[in-house]
Amino acid sequence: MRITIYTRNDCVQCHATKRAIESRGFSFDLINLDLNPEAADDLRAQGYRQLPVVVTEQESWSGFRPDMINRLRARASA
Repeated sequence: MRITIYTRNDCVQCHATKRAIESRGFSFDLINLDLNPEAADDLRAQGYRQLPVVVTEQESWSGFRPDMINRLRARASA
């Protein structure tokens, strides 16, 4: 399963999301908006206003969402 997380250096929710996904054994690609500011414009154009933004093949969401992270685990084991 491919997972991409859009984050910033000083984002508490971003750090919590990364830790939660890692603790469930998933790897992910990380796009840091502090280093890649044009990606922030793309996210805004898609309607996102909060970080982190997590993108998988099936869905995407913003913010620290343990419920959605748990869904990843359920999908991977199915």
